Amino acid sequence: MSPRRFLTVGAELAVALVVASLLLGQVLGTPVLLGYVETGSMEPTLEPGDGFVAVPDAVAGDVEEGDVIVFRAEELQGGGLTTHRVVGETERGYITQGDANPFTDQDGDEPPVKEGQIVAEALQIGGSVVVIPNLGTVVTGLQSSFGAVQQRLAVLTGSRALLGTQGLAYALLGLSALLYLYDLVAGGGEARDRSRDRDRDQGISPALVVVVLAGVLVASATAAMVVPAGTQQFGVVSAEFASENPTVIRQGESATVPYTVPNGGLLPIVTYLEPGSEGVTVSPDRVRVAGRERATVEMTLSAPDETGYYRRFVTERRYLAVLPGPVIDTLYGVHPWLPIVVIDAGLAGFVALLGLVVLGGRRVRVRERDSRHSRAGWRRLLRYLTR
Repeated sequence: MSPRRFLTVGAELAVALVVASLLLGQVLGTPVLLGYVETGSMEPTLEPGDGFVAVPDAVAGDVEEGDVIVFRAEELQGGGLTTHRVVGETERGYITQGDANPFTDQDGDEPPVKEGQIVAEALQIGGSVVVIPNLGTVVTGLQSSFGAVQQRLAVLTGSRALLGTQGLAYALLGLSALLYLYDLVAGGGEARDRSRDRDRDQGISPALVVVVLAGVLVASATAAMVVPAGTQQFGVVSAEFASENPTVIRQGESATVPYTVPNGGLLPIVTYLEPGSEGVTVSPDRVRVAGRERATVEMTLSAPDETGYYRRFVTERRYLAVLPGPVIDTLYGVHPWLPIVVIDAGLAGFVALLGLVVLGGRRVRVRERDSRHSRAGWRRLLRYLTR
């Protein structure tokens, strides 16, 4: 491969990675690899529309003062993801503030940020945030343009299926079909002229087939483990009286409520439940759930001595039970993401071994038989499109 071709392919892969991470982030509702800010609350560190490298909280390490975090706010701008800097820590959580704001978020209505609310940290090198200028501006511009096109198509067709993520899937499918059609029409004649001479040399590389299949399987498995998991919030009221409501608890006491772990997939899963804040325990904290089944554990919520409203968090992590239970336990004890890495690697290795056995290093050949009628049909289609 020439250096020019290498750089071209590298640039294409980089663009594809950026687009895929942004699309996945939209689907999951959390930044994946990249994030961006929409307001000026973090100026001059991050201007409106600037992007940054988002490090998942699970691998970012402990949060320290000075870190720029992405957290799920409860009150700021109506709630949702917010990117602000940690300026302090209390027993009730972290104190956050935008670099351009004269007051902390907690001086307003936003309560201290709990660990369970943090989804990512902005990558810093030498104490400075790694900034990608205008990334958010480009993304929001593309989203607006695509949204306008979706709205127009929905009005013309009278179908709401063309809106949102479902419409995006249809658009990608249509684009793939158009590109395939263009490839057939534009490159078909030249390919037919030389097909007989090099028919035996044509075909799809077995390595490419294995990589694509492994990628699809790994992506599906990762989504099955990551998407349903996450942090759940429970509101507790510490009151001076007892109540039939399990979340209204007499001050200084506790109440036990059921916590359900559903499994909508076919494969069994192993789920770990961690307290995401003080005042909550789960028993048992590890449960195996068969496919299409659900399990129920006991969650104990404690009310402080002081009356008021308090938040409790539980973090759920789930893994496909394709490894022995003790192995998953050991990997989980090292790091919560390690079981996912090992499971994905095992699935990719299985696909590679299967491809080696089935294909045996032979290229996958796709035979095309062009009849007189098919050639005439393509000519008629080409004339129709270009007249």
